[in-house]
Amino acid sequence: MSQTDTLSADAAADPAPLMPLLLVDDDAPFRQRLTVMLARKGFAVTAAGSLSEARIEAARMKPTHAVVDMRLDDGNGLDLVAELRALSPDIRIVVLTGYGNLATAVAAVKAGAVDYLAKPADPEDIVRALSAEAGERPEAPPEPMSADRVRWEHIQRVYELCDRNVSETARRLKMHRRTLQRILAKRSPK
Repeated sequence: MSQTDTLSADAAADPAPLMPLLLVDDDAPFRQRLTVMLARKGFAVTAAGSLSEARIEAARMKPTHAVVDMRLDDGNGLDLVAELRALSPDIRIVVLTGYGNLATAVAAVKAGAVDYLAKPADPEDIVRALSAEAGERPEAPPEPMSADRVRWEHIQRVYELCDRNVSETARRLKMHRRTLQRILAKRSPK
């Protein structure tokens, strides 16, 4: 293969420019996994672990897309949604939360989010919400998680937040410790 062939092959393989995305979540392992997944989907991801860090990054990078956790250690993600919308009226924002309810979903959409997803959100669902055309509702996921899987994911998240302390996790979930141990010993449901 000649040098010209190599250059033309590189030019043909050059993907479209990456879309700048601000990812704000105080759960470091989740943030890292989501960063990798979103980067694979064509986003130039800048991750922030706090509201203050997110404000600095947003002013610096001017994102076209954002994924924001509702509850952060240093504030409420809804405040950031309104600030991001003021910074760039066309920004596509998805709000994630592990503590969802109807009132906060309505507040997120009123603040300017295009969608509101409960954690653990599937990266495909996030990309679908970010990619929907303006004024168009994101399409429903083709294969939503089963109720058993959502329950298992929630238990795993609380377990991790409790530093893998079974007793503390059982207390917070209001379940018997042995029941929790049996759930944790099983594989994730499909």
